[in-house]
Amino acid sequence: MAKIFQFFKESRAELKKVVWPTKADVLSSIKVVIISTIIVAVLLGALDLGFSELFRLILR
Repeated sequence: MAKIFQFFKESRAELKKVVWPTKADVLSSIKVVIISTIIVAVLLGALDLGFSELFRLILR
């Protein structure tokens, strides 16, 4: 039982050492993720469309 209490005590001490990101850091990271996701989705959509048209031409 003492080991469990020791674990939680040490965990709490470690969490106090954590440097949490600021709101501005989080928001800028979110913007990067959203923009990257949109760019990748557009590129994959364009590739899908291109390959679909290519296969239609080949299979005619």
